[in-house]
Amino acid sequence: MITQEKIDRINFLARKSREQGLTEAEALEQKALRAEYVAAFRKSLETQLDSTVIVRPDGTREKIERKKPNKSDGVKN
Repeated sequence: MITQEKIDRINFLARKSREQGLTEAEALEQKALRAEYVAAFRKSLETQLDSTVIVRPDGTREKIERKKPNKSDGVKN
C-alpha cells in the first residue's frame, strides 16, 4: 500500500521537475515511487475485479473469471 506521504512526495517531485528540473538522485527516487504507485494501483484494481459479480436479469449471479491471455494478444500478466 502506498501512503499519503509517498503520494505527496511524488507530487512534489513532479512539480519540481516541471519548474526547475530534478537531480539524478531525485529522478531515480521519482521513478521508484511511480513504479510503486502503479503496482499498488494495479493490485487494488485486480482485487476489486476479483470480487465483481454480474447480476443477470433473472437474478442469477455470475462471478467474473480472468481471461486466459492468448500469445497473439500481447497481454502481459
